[in-house]
Formats: sequence, structure tokens, C-alpha cells
Amino acid sequence: MRRRTASRCKETEMPQPAQARPVFSTEDFALLKEAVAHYARTIQDKPESSKFTNLYHRLGRLG
Repeated sequence: MRRRTASRCKETEMPQPAQARPVFSTEDFALLKEAVAHYARTIQDKPESSKFTNLYHRLGRLG
């Protein structure tokens, strides 16, 4: 049985993937922040409103 050499292994290597592009644009963060702010005001008396308030502030740091 023959062993594969390094040169033969390189032929079967997978190509490197292209660099990932961002999913959201900078403008998208402003829109998301506005939508989250509106929703947080709508549910401000509910317990989960604090989660949306925190999300609003995190989006502010990104956009």
C-alpha cells in the first residue's frame, strides 16, 4: 500500500471561505433601536420590559 505524499494531500484541501460580511448595516442598527424603543415603551409595565431596555442600550453602543 502506498502512502500519500504531502503534495497529493494539498490537491484535496478545501478552499478557504471568503471573509464574512456583516449581516446588518449601520443604518439597520438605528432602525432596530427605534423599533425596540417603541416596543419597550408599549410594554413598560410588564416584567420583560427591562430586557428590551437593556437591548436598546446595547444597540446604542453598536450603531
